[in-house]
Amino acid sequence: MVTEETRMSEQHLEISGMTCQACAVHVEAALRAAGAQHASVDWRGGRAVASSAVDAGAVAQSLAGTGYRLERVVRDDERRFEDEDGGSFDFDLIVIGSGGGAFAGAIRARDLGRRVLMVERGTTGGTCVNVGCIPSKALLVASERARLAHAPTLSEALAGKRALVDELRQAKYVDLLDEYGIEFRRASARLVDAHTVAVDGEPVSARAILVASGARPSVPAIPGLEEAGYLTSTSALELSEAPARLAVLGAGAVGLELGQMLGNFGSTVTFIARRDVAPNGEPEISALLREVLAEDGHTVLRGAITTEVAIEGGEKVVRGMGPEGPFELRVDEVLVAAGRTPNTEDLGLDAVGVEVDAHGAIVVDELQRTSVPSIYAAGDVTGQPRFVYVAAAGGAAAAENALASGDRRLDFRALPQIIFTSPAIAQAGLTETEARAQGLDVTTTALPLSAVPRALVNGDTRGLFKLVADAESGRLVGVSVLADGAPDVIQAAVLAIDRGMTAEEIASTWAPYLAMAEGLKLAAQTFRRDVAKLSCCAA
Repeated sequence: MVTEETRMSEQHLEISGMTCQACAVHVEAALRAAGAQHASVDWRGGRAVASSAVDAGAVAQSLAGTGYRLERVVRDDERRFEDEDGGSFDFDLIVIGSGGGAFAGAIRARDLGRRVLMVERGTTGGTCVNVGCIPSKALLVASERARLAHAPTLSEALAGKRALVDELRQAKYVDLLDEYGIEFRRASARLVDAHTVAVDGEPVSARAILVASGARPSVPAIPGLEEAGYLTSTSALELSEAPARLAVLGAGAVGLELGQMLGNFGSTVTFIARRDVAPNGEPEISALLREVLAEDGHTVLRGAITTEVAIEGGEKVVRGMGPEGPFELRVDEVLVAAGRTPNTEDLGLDAVGVEVDAHGAIVVDELQRTSVPSIYAAGDVTGQPRFVYVAAAGGAAAAENALASGDRRLDFRALPQIIFTSPAIAQAGLTETEARAQGLDVTTTALPLSAVPRALVNGDTRGLFKLVADAESGRLVGVSVLADGAPDVIQAAVLAIDRGMTAEEIASTWAPYLAMAEGLKLAAQTFRRDVAKLSCCAA
């Protein structure tokens, strides 16, 4: 606990000219030369803390000629936040969690010169680097190589995946704690009141609190599932051998990516989908992806639900009901890919009045505030789209709004979404169904990959570009792509939607020949003409 006595023994200084950690070292040396017995420097915030014995004039003289300058001595009322009783807080921001949203919030707070405590009870780095984006995509790449060249094995790929995860966790998370001066505690956190968190039982206070505790794989209550055993997106990434027969419960991004990855390593996969594969996207893309999966020897049961899982004769038996009646599958493993559940248990949300929705996600407003004004939330623990880049943007916005009276809001109009199958699905903005549900009068066009020169050169024309535009203005509101290279194409669509470009403007802009991105221009041209009757690169 920071006491009043401690506060009075410090002098806070605003110093300009610092641009890196080396600058902080030089300034600290200058402060000590000026008589400070103790000194710490925050180069990002442009501030330093020195013992009260140091004289401001001596500091200014010590800094003379160094390129740094003492701008002013910061008043006491500027450097600490006070609660209703006039007491000071231990930190400006306490962050619960250590994933993308947590680190983005902590870094933004440190950029503002604020003091931050991060509390994490599990592995540093959250879902993406440890058990999500990074390891799954690493294994997907390895599995595609295995499919094409019959190497490497899953066990070899697993070793490479673990090395990559360790490297990125250290570089992108652990090392940043010291780089930014973020205090870190390996502990459990529980909210006590609007400004206090119990850190392994010890009360610690802050002007604002950011909950960024993430989410975990959801497990549906299917009779026999627990007894039979199952894989989740976490445990599937630790398999050293692909099961011969695999049932995947769910056909969204996680189910499709991991199912196809294990299929490339030798599994025969059956996807059990309540609606369809990639059910939230364009139906034309779902239909084409089903064809791809069938070509690879896999099965999709659409409109199906699982009613029971059992162990019989050493096999796992999955029973359910589909449009054509009951079905039964005998498999070696069951992968549950049924969404994610927010990590909101044991945080004390009820005790302090933080509202959650029917799924347990924290409800936030446009400023990332919860129902308690001093408590903010970001990332998968909220009901916002569950992508690491949304978590990072939300965390940074929360810190800025909480600590700098900001008005930063997230705009999801052009949000990109990717499913890293082969071929991949990429989407920006709205689908046709979503646009019409919002009351928009839209017009659409779909261009098959057989009309895209890059796809012809690749020898793989499985896919399409679909564009959704406002019928009156021509303004683009949505783009969906199924193609190898789709993830690298979609950023152009994000920019086009974000900047309010029309289909005609996209059709008349430059596009490189024999790049998959040319498909975006060609698709835009189809609103007004048949591109099959154009010569190469015709405008």
